[in-house]
Amino acid sequence: MHRSMKSLVLAFGVSAVLIGGPVAASADSLKITLAGGSVGGAWSAMGAAIGQTIRLQVPGSSFTYEPGRDAANVQLVSEGKVQLGITHAQMALSASKGAPPFKQKITNIRAIALLDPEATVQIVVRKDSPYANLDDIAKANKPIRIALNKRGTMMAIAGEAVFTAAGLSPKAIAANGGRIEYVDFNSGLDMLKNGQVDLVLNMLAFPSAQLERLSHDMGVKLLPISAATQAKINGDIGTTSVTIPAKTYAFEPEPVGTVTGHVVLVASDKMSDAEAETITKAMLDHFDYLTKAYPSFARMGKKALPDVAPLELAAGAKKAYKAAGIQ
Repeated sequence: MHRSMKSLVLAFGVSAVLIGGPVAASADSLKITLAGGSVGGAWSAMGAAIGQTIRLQVPGSSFTYEPGRDAANVQLVSEGKVQLGITHAQMALSASKGAPPFKQKITNIRAIALLDPEATVQIVVRKDSPYANLDDIAKANKPIRIALNKRGTMMAIAGEAVFTAAGLSPKAIAANGGRIEYVDFNSGLDMLKNGQVDLVLNMLAFPSAQLERLSHDMGVKLLPISAATQAKINGDIGTTSVTIPAKTYAFEPEPVGTVTGHVVLVASDKMSDAEAETITKAMLDHFDYLTKAYPSFARMGKKALPDVAPLELAAGAKKAYKAAGIQ
């Protein structure tokens, strides 16, 4: 079966079937459901790739991909409704503190692996936009239509924090006659293309294939975030400053200062050490497959998998990394 077809099957929540037909489950086979992001998005591809490594490691295992959202994924994992979840480390940290959007502390989340160290805030506008940077928008004090990711995602929380740090809270945006649309990234890009919004903000690895495709259809540019505003954002939500190098995108010749979060794979502390070890070992043993399936793995390298700070590694994951000599 072609890899893209496998990803499609997984993305719709269907248990994976190995090439050649169903395989009888062994006594040690796993039954895993992973909650990720929207169908067709980056987390969908990432989740499907992780599922394939589990199937390769333990033939006969059942893996189901379930579309989800950042905060909801943490909750589902905590409650044992799914075994694995994809989230931002910053979101899981908020959960441990009982900070919004969580109403109470969630302290039983453990990390399995770092999935993407470059969940980077990227702010895209039309090339003919009058704004050269984020602060220009705040100074203009004019209506602006913004597309953020869906509510309950770190991308939406970070987007609100970005504008608030620049002096434009969601309330201020509305007071100026502007509005915020909370939609998935692809829908936001379509809205920009159709003239329905002026700006789209998301957190994702760079270069983004979605932004590259958009640039083939229309002129676009990225807006940088000033160092002072970066510092405010980092203090508020735990991101770190980063620079997107010049010419990362063909349409952006200059370096772009911004902030970045980290995407991680998490489990509950109720997951057995043996199961966490097996899942981690699957990712380690089949890392070459991961690098081909999702570009962030190739950039960060196998040795970065245990870099899940500020979260705590699951004991079984820690054991697998130690055995592999990278922890």
